[in-house]
Amino acid sequence: MDVLSVSAAREATYRARLPDSLHALAGPRHGIVQLPLHIAWSGLTAFDVDRPPLRMSMYQIVLTEGLRDDFAAYLDGQYLVTQWPVLRTILSPPIRRAWEAGFPELQSEGRSADS
Repeated sequence: MDVLSVSAAREATYRARLPDSLHALAGPRHGIVQLPLHIAWSGLTAFDVDRPPLRMSMYQIVLTEGLRDDFAAYLDGQYLVTQWPVLRTILSPPIRRAWEAGFPELQSEGRSADS
């Protein structure tokens, strides 16, 4: 399988996990969040979401390793939208493309889903 096929397959996997809407993302806005081992299986597992760098790390882990129910439990839709310009730069292209294709509000003018 070539690299493009692998990337397309990964993107399809991430698209299948997407929530129905960003409004379904009602994760915590404050406090310490302990991620389950199926998401945070290596390294830090507890995150203080009041500290922006830790919240950004937690979001990266959840977006990469989480499933649909995890997104709703641990991500906040409003925060995701406001922080997407930074988050998108630390996510792999298949994850970024899946989320931007599923939620056009994550794309800003002048930037395509492929960038």
